[in-house]
Amino acid sequence: MEIEFLGTGAGSPGKFRNVTATALKLLPEINEVWLFDCGEATQHQILRTTIRPRKITKIFITHLHGDHIFGLPGFLSSRSFQNGEEPSPLTIYGPVGVEDFVKTSLRVSRSKLAYKLNFVELDAEGTIFEDERFRVSFRYLEHRIPCMGYRIEEKDYPGELQVDKLKELQIPAGPVYGKLKAGKTVTLADGREINGNDFIGPAKKGRIVTILGDTRSTPNVAKLAENADVLVHESTYGKGEAKLAHSYYHSTCVQAAQVAKKANVQHLLLTHISARYVGQMVKTLQHDAQEVFKRTKVVKDFDVIKIPFQENRGGAK
Repeated sequence: MEIEFLGTGAGSPGKFRNVTATALKLLPEINEVWLFDCGEATQHQILRTTIRPRKITKIFITHLHGDHIFGLPGFLSSRSFQNGEEPSPLTIYGPVGVEDFVKTSLRVSRSKLAYKLNFVELDAEGTIFEDERFRVSFRYLEHRIPCMGYRIEEKDYPGELQVDKLKELQIPAGPVYGKLKAGKTVTLADGREINGNDFIGPAKKGRIVTILGDTRSTPNVAKLAENADVLVHESTYGKGEAKLAHSYYHSTCVQAAQVAKKANVQHLLLTHISARYVGQMVKTLQHDAQEVFKRTKVVKDFDVIKIPFQENRGGAK
């Protein structure tokens, strides 16, 4: 599991940062990529990565401001032409209005897609997608228009069969191992009864990723981020600009760090950086946040962050 940042800027494209788009790469897990927001020129950013557009099967939109959605019509249209490969269906999740925006753009430009496009417009907070590997839920944030944050929870992996213990008991490999792995009780040829549950190690805890849209400080951020391995949080403003951030419905780097600490997060990744912050000023943003929460990084376009399993999810300071 990896996060690749395709755009980390706020408001409008800049020389060093494109507008918001974040790819959650789940290729080893389910052979898919999920995209969170799709700002202008996201498809150009994708061309500079190893991401294959047909692998993007879900797009989660946080809100309908242009710097988060203006890349949708171009990306969706280009996805139809992938070296002769038939693209898989794609589902867009987002606030009410995202379907109208996309369909109007495609209709006016007379664009036709070579794949099925589905929409899930969100209303009631809670779980919006679940399968055997992942659960995705959302809560509302506090921005000038309806805006949401997403929590992606990977389900736990079953414990491994402890083969060494079985070999110590002189239980030979074969179909019996499969039954024991399933937790069944088997009777061996010599009459011994073996309970598979006695030979299965502890389950491996699934990972949690929280990706937010634009927001003021609000209690829902901590709820979304609770015990997350990674929190992707906006940082439009710096230390000492809390009043300005509140006025414009955004957050400071320090506010993001405070909620990461409160929510027992492992790693905080700051994005949605104002074009005002370049060079040393970016380092200052990171330093100020790290004074509150050490495991903080201000990300830039094309950063790839691996999300390891945590043996014990302790508090990151």
